[in-house]
Amino acid sequence: MNAGIVDTAQRLVVKFGSTLVTDEGRGLDHAAVARWAGEIASLTRIGKAVVLVSSGAIAEGMRRLGWSRRPHAIHEQQAAAAVGQMGLVEAWEHAFAAHGLKTAQVLLTHEDLADRRRYLNARSTLTTLLGLGVIPVINENDTVTTDEIRFGDNDTLGALVTNLIEADALVLLTDQAGLYTADPRCDARATLVLAAQSDDSALQAMAGGAGSAIGRGGMLTKVLAARRAGRSGASTVIASGREPDVLTRLAAGERIGTHLYAERSALASRKQWLADHVRLAGSLSLDAGAVRALVHDGKSLLAIGVTSIRGEFERGEVVGCIGPDGREFARGLVNYGAQEAARILGHPSSEIEAILGYVDEPELIHRSNLVLL
Repeated sequence: MNAGIVDTAQRLVVKFGSTLVTDEGRGLDHAAVARWAGEIASLTRIGKAVVLVSSGAIAEGMRRLGWSRRPHAIHEQQAAAAVGQMGLVEAWEHAFAAHGLKTAQVLLTHEDLADRRRYLNARSTLTTLLGLGVIPVINENDTVTTDEIRFGDNDTLGALVTNLIEADALVLLTDQAGLYTADPRCDARATLVLAAQSDDSALQAMAGGAGSAIGRGGMLTKVLAARRAGRSGASTVIASGREPDVLTRLAAGERIGTHLYAERSALASRKQWLADHVRLAGSLSLDAGAVRALVHDGKSLLAIGVTSIRGEFERGEVVGCIGPDGREFARGLVNYGAQEAARILGHPSSEIEAILGYVDEPELIHRSNLVLL
C-alpha cells in the first residue's frame, strides 16, 4: 500500500467541500475558486482528466437571498440551490477560462443513475466532455430532488461519479487533515490514518461527527464514499484543502492526508451499477439457507428462501436482500413484481406456474443480476 494514488491516476474526480469554496458560508469565495482552478489546470497540463464535484450552491444562494442560516424546509433549500447554481457555475467558468479551459455544468439526481439507460447516457456525456478537454462541474440537482431521492451529500455523489466514469482516483478535499483513529477534538490519543484498505470495516468505527453548519457531509460519509469508489477499482484520498497546493503535491507523489486503497478487483460495470443504488424499490428478507446459497455457493435467489417482502416494486427494479440479522448483504434486479413475489415466497420454483398461472423465470433474482455487498 505504498504506491501513490493521484500521481498514478489518469482520470480522477475531485470533490470540494462547502468550507473550501465559500467564505464561511457567506457565499462563494472567488479567490479560493480561482486557486483551485489553477491547481486543476496544472493537473490537466500533465495529462490528467479531471471531473469536479463542487459544493457551494446553497451557500451562494443563501447569500444572494440574504439568508443568514441554512433553511430546514426542503423547498427553501431547493430555491437557494436554484439561485446559487447561477453563481457557482459562473465562478468556476470564469476561473477556468483564465487558464484556457472550458467547463460544462452537469446536474445529477439519483434517478439519473438508478435508471440504466439514463446511467449510460450520463456516462457517455461525461466521457465525451473529458475527451474534448472540458472540465465537467458536477453537483446534485437540488432543485428537483427530495429527501427521499437525494444523494444526501456530495461525498456520495463524488463516489458515484467515480464509478460512473471508471475514474482511477477520488479525492475528497475537506477542512480536516484526513481520517483519524478517533475524533481528535475529543481524544488526545487520536492519530491520523495514513493508509488503509477502503473496504476495511474498522474505518467506519473510526469515522464520526457531523459536518459543518453549511455542508451536509461528515467523515463517515467520506469513508463510505471511499468504500463505494473502491468497488470500481478507484482508490481515495481524504485530505485537507487548507494544505497549500495540495492537488499538485499529491500529483507529484507526496503523501498527504489519508490514502484508502481500492479492493484488488473491480466489479463488472453492470454489477457496479447495481451496487451503487442509493435508493431501492423494496427489499426481500431471506432465511439463513438462502443467504448461504448466495454468499457461499454463488447461487441465484429462489422464492423458497424468501420469508417476507417490503415495498411496491415492479419486475426489473432493484431490491435489497436482507439476512436474518436484519442487514442488507446483496441487491439485484427482481424477476417478479411485489404482488407476484408475495404469492410465491416460500414456495419452490416448480410451484410458480401453479400459483401464478405462468412462469417468467424460475429464479426471483438471477445470479447475473445480483451483487453481494
